[in-house]
Amino acid sequence: MPRRGLVAGPDFETFRRRYFTPVEVAQHNQPDDLWVSYLGSVYDLTPLAQKHKGDLLLKPIVEVAGQDISHWFDPKTKDIRMYIDPMTGAQRYRTPRGRFLHIPPQLPRSDWANDFGKPWWQGTRYEVGRLSAQTRNIRIINTLTSQEHTLEVGALESMWEILHRYLPYNAHAASYTWKYEGKNLNMECTLEENGIRDEEEEFDYLNMDGTLHTPAILLYFNDDLTEL
Repeated sequence: MPRRGLVAGPDFETFRRRYFTPVEVAQHNQPDDLWVSYLGSVYDLTPLAQKHKGDLLLKPIVEVAGQDISHWFDPKTKDIRMYIDPMTGAQRYRTPRGRFLHIPPQLPRSDWANDFGKPWWQGTRYEVGRLSAQTRNIRIINTLTSQEHTLEVGALESMWEILHRYLPYNAHAASYTWKYEGKNLNMECTLEENGIRDEEEEFDYLNMDGTLHTPAILLYFNDDLTEL
């Protein structure tokens, strides 16, 4: 692995996070920046929206931009939910918001073209990562500057992924040693694997304010200064 400061780590110019929180997905809620999540994954449908700009069949998708649409799908088949049309007895896609892109019309139409290949919801071409089913807050304290930031992170994220989240606040984050309660953190591991337990449920049970007990990770500056 390339060196980043005095800390060995990934090349953040090509680094890809594996997890995104629901709050992050919700920020991509415009036709020119359109993300959705479903069945545990996160998808960037911006290219799809740009390709079909102005198409009325795009409207139901734009309406759910930034949201989780798992309820559109049958978790067993991973396809759009189906129902039996009482008029015809035929199976139809269930689309409460109205028919959308790649859903065939109920009746044969001369303007229906099914030469698009796989429907947009099948495959991984638009997938950007996994949805963090569980998130938690941590505090990151720079011991050099005394600056403190609270981050919402996914419970399954490695410390490298958390460091990547922290870069907007400190471009030199990989030139620090990350510690918790005096021990160096293993950057390949999660918070839990590093012994930083998520005690939020316990605080809720005890009617205590968990925000007052958010774990604090301390950053100690190394001799080198590397900007990422």
